[in-house]
Amino acid sequence: MYEKIWDNLSKFKQMIFIAGPRQAGKTTFAKMIAEKYTNHIYFNWDIIDEKRKLLEDPFFYEKVNRRDDSKPLIIFDELHKYSHWKNYLKSAFDRDHEEYKFIVSGSGRLNLYQKGGDSLAGRYLLFHLWPFTLAELSDVNISFEIFFNDLTKIPDKENNTSVIWDNLKKYSGFPDPYIAQDRQFYNIWSNTYKKQLIREDIRDLTAIRSVENIEILFSLLPSRVGSLISMANLSQDIQVSFDSIKNWLELFENFFLIFRLSPWSKKISRAITKEKKVYLFDYAGFESQAVKFENMVALELFRAVSNWNNLGYGNFNLNFIRNREKEEVDFLLSNNNKPLLLIETKLSDINPAKSLIKFQNMLNIPAVQLVDKSGVCKKIINKTNKILIISADHWLPILP
Repeated sequence: MYEKIWDNLSKFKQMIFIAGPRQAGKTTFAKMIAEKYTNHIYFNWDIIDEKRKLLEDPFFYEKVNRRDDSKPLIIFDELHKYSHWKNYLKSAFDRDHEEYKFIVSGSGRLNLYQKGGDSLAGRYLLFHLWPFTLAELSDVNISFEIFFNDLTKIPDKENNTSVIWDNLKKYSGFPDPYIAQDRQFYNIWSNTYKKQLIREDIRDLTAIRSVENIEILFSLLPSRVGSLISMANLSQDIQVSFDSIKNWLELFENFFLIFRLSPWSKKISRAITKEKKVYLFDYAGFESQAVKFENMVALELFRAVSNWNNLGYGNFNLNFIRNREKEEVDFLLSNNNKPLLLIETKLSDINPAKSLIKFQNMLNIPAVQLVDKSGVCKKIINKTNKILIISADHWLPILP
């Protein structure tokens, strides 16, 4: 599915930025793309000799031997660690975009430069590569057009994806632990991964030097997954300022440790409008099966929405609904601020949730209730709308 995004974006002259969590497979993917090019060069800023090569000769890539006269692909990996990387890429693109194709891959900081006044504005297209999801690994997803033609369509046949789903639960969607499928390795990998991101990436690429309180904040987040995040409560728990909590959560988001969803309030009486919900990319260590299930579904939907937007299919968003009476639906899918689909998660309840029915009647849109139990598939009529109650490992694989 990521090759499809590449094929669509690479037709244009702009550089292609690939952003996403560290160790999600960005470098591997870039090298897979390079195999399609007769002439290609891979550059990594973290390698001392290559760093020296660029500093001594900014346009070093034009001196590399070619095998034919086709356009070369130049891959810059982790270049955002170079203090002048934006000006360098601006110069390289303005000088050579007719003769070369550029990929820029990195975690965290690439995502921060989609703002007004960016010196690279108009010179790049960005897409995200996420940890493995069921839709990617099962390889049975349907087309965008077929999916949106009927959002409560029952998949044509039950897919044998329960084993993949169980492995994602145990090892997360990050390639190294997922492929190793060893719980001890996952535990070691996960602890190292968090420390590396906080103690190295965040500390080195920001002005923050003391990371102890940041680590405490991150350690508290698994117990808040799927719940409204109160920054005021967190500031009291850690004994730091409200602004510090706000800034640190933004850092976690920018460095792809977490993603947050905002509440949906249109046509919802007494809706919550401010507090967000938080989810983690590394969820396999969660003790609560219900929380883990909701987080896994959130990531599947988040990946889909991200890819649809990257492909230019629309302006999709993923939200949740909650009112002051604490009635809630876990997810709402929208496009151009128009609600399209309600999605609720339940471990095993095959009866439609009362809140799902209530908010469906308010919004007059279809709904899906996903259960973490194989072999469930039934459709219920609620007035003029449909509710599909189905096993998560049956429905999620079809997501485009």
